[in-house]
Amino acid sequence: MSALWRIFLLVLRDQKTALIRGAALSVAVLLAGVGLLGLSGWFITAAAAAGLAGVGAVFDVFRPSAMVRFLALGRTAARYGERLLTHDATLRALASIRVRLLEVTAAAPFEKAVRLRGARALNRLMADVDALDGVPLRLVLPIGAGLLAQVLTFAALWWLVDIRVASLVVSGFLAGAGLAFFWSARAAVAPSRRAETAAQAFRTRFIDLIGARSDLAVYGRLAGQAESAAGADARRQEDLLTLDRIERRAGLLLSVTGTLVAAGALGLGMVLAQSGDLSPGLAAIGFFVALALMETVAPLRRATADLGRMMLAARRVGDGLIHTPHTAPVAASLSSGTAWSRDVDALTITDLNFHRPEALRPVLENVSLSLEMGHSLAITGPSGSGKSTLLLLIAHLLTPESGRILLSGTPLEHWVETDLRANVMLVPQRSTLMAGTIADALHLADPEASTEMLWAALDAVALASVIRAKGGLGFQLGARGEGLSGGETRRLVLARALLRKPKLLLLDEPTEGLDHTTARAVLCGIRTHLPQAAILTASHRPVETEWADQVLELSDAPK
Repeated sequence: MSALWRIFLLVLRDQKTALIRGAALSVAVLLAGVGLLGLSGWFITAAAAAGLAGVGAVFDVFRPSAMVRFLALGRTAARYGERLLTHDATLRALASIRVRLLEVTAAAPFEKAVRLRGARALNRLMADVDALDGVPLRLVLPIGAGLLAQVLTFAALWWLVDIRVASLVVSGFLAGAGLAFFWSARAAVAPSRRAETAAQAFRTRFIDLIGARSDLAVYGRLAGQAESAAGADARRQEDLLTLDRIERRAGLLLSVTGTLVAAGALGLGMVLAQSGDLSPGLAAIGFFVALALMETVAPLRRATADLGRMMLAARRVGDGLIHTPHTAPVAASLSSGTAWSRDVDALTITDLNFHRPEALRPVLENVSLSLEMGHSLAITGPSGSGKSTLLLLIAHLLTPESGRILLSGTPLEHWVETDLRANVMLVPQRSTLMAGTIADALHLADPEASTEMLWAALDAVALASVIRAKGGLGFQLGARGEGLSGGETRRLVLARALLRKPKLLLLDEPTEGLDHTTARAVLCGIRTHLPQAAILTASHRPVETEWADQVLELSDAPK
């Protein structure tokens, strides 16, 4: 429950004024309903008693009638205002939470970001946040307004009728509604969570089915993936049926509670009227108020069914918002920025060490190197020796355990983020292309690049002729670059990197998937396009080490 309360506080901080006004109107709606039914019951009973006593001619019917109309119209207006304010405030607050979640996801450390699947992230941003609308609308505000209405009704019945009637009505509802809520919530938490988990699994598997349908068909897994998605949906439907039965039982318990309390109030009122302690009209108020108070406990039925789903979403979203991931520190406080100098080495590394939290031995230990402007260095070594990790450290996506990294003579941690990204470019082993044209993919690097600049970058990576054969820069790519082979996709990503004109270019196995002749042409084209840039490659192919000016071998032997 603490996670739910934490989410409500976030919503309250974001939309405090609107929620307070909505809560006040919600209480006004309940009190108007109680007053309307109680006044109507008293009016009818008192008028009948006056007629039987022969004083009906002098009984005042105008003021009670006017009050009934006032309460009816006021209740309608208050309900409209309450719905408008609370729903608008909740939707605005949830939109704010989505933005904050997106910011946290975008700022996640590299090691976490590369493991984050698109479908899972989409579910977190959409399904989890959608489930949270019930926290203020179906849980906190209805329960809070109902409790306050019960307390005020108790005071009014004590003042107008009798403390015994007030105690019977309010204590009966609190006891019965509390029992129904806690029993139903306990029974509904598990199936509600399972239903939400199955729903998210269905969405993820269905997205995978649609996005990878071609590959699944090639490998004969299309039917299997469809069955997997259908299985998740079947489990969700089973849990929803279980929740429906629990919700109906909760409704039955609440109805029985209302019936018993109303019957008790009626019986007690009749006893008090017969003993002369109350007039018939006042005795009727307790019965009709008990009927009206059913509205204060009715929302509990829906709240119990959604409680598990809301708790699961609140825990995930709350943890994501409060425990903000730690990112590599950059000195954004340097107001003057950091300039790149050609008079010093582009890159200098001294005694660099890096150890993953759960690893038995360091990934990198006492690594030192230097790279001048206009030169290239190939980092070699067996798989697992830390080549890719070294590039990530230089790009400031990981933070070293010890040692120094200097970019153009300035410590890496002193670089302003925008200046660092303007001068250093990393092309990892796996890069992403989005649906759109070839020109769209290249303009991500430089929106102002001319057509001639785009073709020059493509020519540098030996891709211009391939693109011309496909229809030119207007060739439409599918999701994740569909329409290009693996090698062509790799070269298009390299062309995009060249358009940034970095001072230091970091390439992780840049010629993977290319034949020797094409690989050599690509490497030479990169150097021709960026003659003054320092280029560092993580390499395992001879063509890359032969092309480089320097070679540094890393070892994965235990230190």
